Parts: sequence; C-alpha cells; structure tokens
Amino acid sequence: MTTALHSKDTTTALVAFSAALVTATAATTYLLTTRYEQSKERARAWKQYQREKLLKEKTAEARKTMKEPSSGTLIDDVFIDKVFLWECQDLRKSFASANVANHMHFQYETIHPLASTALQRKNSTEIITQYNKLITDHECILGDIVRKPNKQTNTVAYMRAGPRRYLHFDPAQVNAAIVTCGGLCPGLNNVIREITKSLYQLYAIGGKVYGIRGGYRGFWDPELEPVELTLDLVENIHHGGGTVLGSSRGGFDLDKILDFVRDRKISQLFVIGGDGTHRGAFRIHEGCIERGYNVAVAGIPKTIDNDVDYIDQSFGFQSAVEAAQVAIRSAKTEAVCNLPNGIGIVKLMGRSAGFIAAHSTMASSDVDLCLVPEVPVVLDGETGCLPHLMRRVKQQGYAVVVVAEGAGEEVLGTSTEVDASGNKKLPAIGEFMKKSIEEYFKKHGETATVKYIDPSYTVRTVPANAADSLYCMQLAQNAVHGAMAGYTGFSVGLCNNRMVLLPIPELVATSPRSMNARGRTWERVIGLTRQPNTVPELEEGKVDPKDNQPTPH
Repeated sequence: MTTALHSKDTTTALVAFSAALVTATAATTYLLTTRYEQSKERARAWKQYQREKLLKEKTAEARKTMKEPSSGTLIDDVFIDKVFLWECQDLRKSFASANVANHMHFQYETIHPLASTALQRKNSTEIITQYNKLITDHECILGDIVRKPNKQTNTVAYMRAGPRRYLHFDPAQVNAAIVTCGGLCPGLNNVIREITKSLYQLYAIGGKVYGIRGGYRGFWDPELEPVELTLDLVENIHHGGGTVLGSSRGGFDLDKILDFVRDRKISQLFVIGGDGTHRGAFRIHEGCIERGYNVAVAGIPKTIDNDVDYIDQSFGFQSAVEAAQVAIRSAKTEAVCNLPNGIGIVKLMGRSAGFIAAHSTMASSDVDLCLVPEVPVVLDGETGCLPHLMRRVKQQGYAVVVVAEGAGEEVLGTSTEVDASGNKKLPAIGEFMKKSIEEYFKKHGETATVKYIDPSYTVRTVPANAADSLYCMQLAQNAVHGAMAGYTGFSVGLCNNRMVLLPIPELVATSPRSMNARGRTWERVIGLTRQPNTVPELEEGKVDPKDNQPTPH
C-alpha cells in the first residue's frame, strides 16, 4: 500500500512538473515571439525613418536649388505674383555723384596740455570701420504681409533703409540743416541729437549742421538766427522734453527757404514733423530740383497722435501713452475718493485718431468708458454711454472715462475754424461730457461728483522713454544714411518692424490715418471697459474699407 501511495505522488508530481514546463515553454515562446516582432517593427520603423530622412534631405536640396523654403506646406490659394516698389527719387540720376565708398568714421579728440593749463592743443584721431551690412538695390520690405486666400496677388514694397555701398555726397563737402515743426512730441531732442551725431561721427562731414529755430519761420525770420549744432551742444539734450530748436506752426515761405539753402550751401535738409510738415518738405524738394540744387530733403514723421499712415507707429507715441497713465491713475483716485458717485474724466490727444486714448485705456485697465473719433458717441438709449456709466458707478461705486480730443463730432458738430497749420479747431468734448454726466445723474435723482483732468501738454512734453529713444536713434541714423546715398523727397519709418524709406507723396496721400473701428484694438478696448459697441454694422455683402474681406452674412 505504501508503494502504491508513493507511485501516485510521483505521478502527480510529474504531471504538475509537466504542466509547469509547458506553461514556462509557452511563456518563453510568447516572450521570444513578442521580442522578435518588436525587433522587426523597430527595424521597419528605422528603415522608414531613413527613407523619410533621405527624402527630406533631397527635397530640401531641391528647394534650395530652386530657392524655395526647406520646410512648410505648399498652399495654392495664397501667393504673390507682382511686387511694386515705392522708389524714392535718386539725386544720382540728375546730378554728378561723388561715388565715395561708405565706411563708418569715428573721430576722437585728445587734449595735450602745454606749459600752462591756459594753453592746450587738441589732436583729432580718426578710425575707419567697415559696415557689416550694406543695403543693396531692390532690397525691400513687403507692405502687406497679411495674405488672404483667393485675394489680390500683388503688393507694394518699401525701400529698405540703411547704409549703401557708395555715397552720392562727399562727406567733406556736406553742410546740413535740421528743423522741427508743429506741436511738441516726446523724442524731438533725441532725433536732433542723433542726426547731428550721425553726420559728424558716422560720416565725419567737413561742413556745419545748422539748427533752424522756430519751425519753417526760422529759415527767414531775422529774429530766429539758426544755431550751429555741435557734438558738445547736443550731448545731453535727449534728457529733456520739447525741442531745443523751438517749433511753430505755419511760417512756410518756399522762396525764402530755398534762398537759405543756397546761401548756406546746404546739401542735406532734415525736416521733423507731421503730414502737413511733410507736404512742405516735399515742396522744398521740388523747389530744389527746379532750381537745380543738388540737395537731399529727408523727413522724419512726428505726430503724437500716431496718425501718419503706413508706419507701424510714430516716435513719442509710447512715451505719451506711458505719461497718460499718471493722469488716469489720478482720475481713478479722484473718482474713488469723492462721494457720491465719483467719476473721473481724462482728455487725451487725438484730433482724428484715437490711438492714444485706446492704448492708454488698454495699458491702464482702470477705464470704464473710452471715446474716440472713429466710433460714434451715443449719449442715451440702449447703447448710450451715460446709462453705461451709471451702471458702472452702481456696480463699483465710481467710474473712469478717457476721451480723445476729436471725439464726439456727431453730438457737438464740426468746427469750421482752423489753426495756423490748417487743422480744424475742436469742440470742448471733455467739458461737454462732464456737463452731460452731471445732468444725466441729476435727471435720475442722483448726484455725480465729476472731476475733469486735461493732461495734454503734460503728456506731449515729457522726455522720450527707453523704447522711443531707441526708435528715434534708428529714424535719425537711417534718414542720414538715405540722404548720404543721394535719396531725396523721402521719409523714414518702421514698417512691419523694419526700417524703410518712403516717398513723401505716398506717405501723405492717405494721412492722417485713423484707427480701424472694426479691428482688434477697438475690440480689446470694449472688452476691457464693457461699454456698448456703437460701431455701425456693415450692410450685408458690403466690404469694410479697411479690410478687403467680405462681411460675413
């Protein structure tokens, strides 16, 4: 019996061992099979990767040969087939050119004391440095960089600014003049300084740089004798606001200006001003050509309202927006602290364009109502700004209003009076809004405590901030580069974040520009203020003048 039991246990053990062996074998087989399949998949994937890599390399090489980009998806409903370059007039086509090779010239003056400190001798050392980048002919910046499917297939392009390989003028023979016209703007002194420094330090001109005092009138008014601008004189002027040359509106007398150019042997004239000033600069350019004067006339766009067309923005604009923040914070403090129903109103610059008001509103995020010239002002009713203000006051206890000086013509009427520059005189929109708010609250049995702040001249007289200082330097240097190369009747600006030269007739043809009331900027403003959108809707099928995309149904 014992033997039978032992035999049974052995059999059971053998069966269990066999089952375990079978299981282990199956598991091993499965593992080996899985690893083999994975190895095959990796090998297949590697071969596929190698094929794709080889294909990409061949495609990139082919595109390189064909001057096509090495990556990206080719789309067949967006393309450009024609580029029309806005060329600036070139003096080299009408006058003999000096054809001087262009290099940077750095001059250093060292003082050597002699026997006494009263007698000293100055030695001048000049270092010539090659430019790393010189601009070639037809190097340009495309004007319209937003391309829409199945739309126009051509675009304009602007001449790229910068130093050219050869100079039209011999720097040793150059006399230059600088004039500032129109209202004040942050950065004017920066531009004056950088033009002067570029002429003397980059080009080592042998003549003088005249600063014309008091705008165009300074060319002929005996009480406004020009000042000679030197490196020492302009060294620190950028730390102050305004213009060391003074400015004025009007005073344009073409014949007297041309006589000044002739008598002082001016070969380069730099005019800093807005669209009206630029129109005058182009008349000077035409007058020089008619008289046979080999003179380059260059403009630098100046408008605190940011309303010169085509350029990304005008110098001083960012500084003005920054300075406006102080007034908006003051208005908020007044509104919060003065009971009952405190409301602070800030009037900012903006005759025909609301850029300063809109950007200041977005920068502060404390504004409850923004009024600009491009958007109709509706006082009462469902989309009225006065009911909106009352709602905001009831919600938070106060409200802040920012209004551009040119807003509200639809409720105030259009003035027929003009100033010396031909600009129409504007109604007092700030005072009108203050009175309207007080009357509206009174009509509804409430009392509004309204404080009105007009920081216009504070905003326009501040020194340029860091961003504008850099921009002014770029504008000034490129104006000098363009003039030295022989271009005339042009202005400089930042277009699509690149410095360009623009023909003055094209620049002023559509200036002053206005903000797109159906664009992203105004959408952001009403998103912040939560005010009613009073921009009229386009009729079905109509096209927005500022956008060639048809209006959605």
